[in-house]
Amino acid sequence: MFLRHKKLDLPTPDQALPGRLLEMPVADKHTVLGTPLKGPWPAGFEVAVFGMGCFWGAERIFWQMPGVYSTSVGYAGGFTTNPTYEEACSGATGHAEVVQVVYDPAKVGYDQLLKAFWENHDPTQGMRQGNDVGTQYRSAIYTTTDEQAQVAQATLAAFQPIVTAAGHGEITTEIKPLTKYYYAEDYHQQYLSDAKNPGGYCGIGWNGMSCPVGVAGLTE
Repeated sequence: MFLRHKKLDLPTPDQALPGRLLEMPVADKHTVLGTPLKGPWPAGFEVAVFGMGCFWGAERIFWQMPGVYSTSVGYAGGFTTNPTYEEACSGATGHAEVVQVVYDPAKVGYDQLLKAFWENHDPTQGMRQGNDVGTQYRSAIYTTTDEQAQVAQATLAAFQPIVTAAGHGEITTEIKPLTKYYYAEDYHQQYLSDAKNPGGYCGIGWNGMSCPVGVAGLTE
């Protein structure tokens, strides 16, 4: 099937689909939280972006966390402008399926978000996540500040020995600065909410490993 196209090599910028100028229209409000789906965000709030495989289940993990103001799903890490879901699944955009998390750092730390990220998927699988195979399903952290980049690398270093002890290989998570986040189609937003598809497919869940938090000091 086209939506399960198993392309495992990222395209170069000149190979990627061009995309389009028109942004994807989405609802004004978050289906679960009732907060805005798009900015501007309240002063002092921060944005984190994670790729954990299929973005439906990943988004649900984060909207349930205290201190999270809004979440959405979209595409990042690639080259195509305003891609469609079909284009992202073709492997010809370079994008990963991601969750954008808007949070109040006074209520939840970035390391706590990372703990949820590391513990709820297998970060060692390369261009796949379970039965979902393709470059769009790769594990990824796209940082929006220098501090986020520092903490992300510190948590990876702290988690790797635990992953190794559990019999897994090297963490393959891509960590790099966010260049652009593109919203996915509206029907993907809060897909697993009670109002949309409460019994829908979800390949995301606890991996049985515990990531230590409060490790930012390792980089100081």
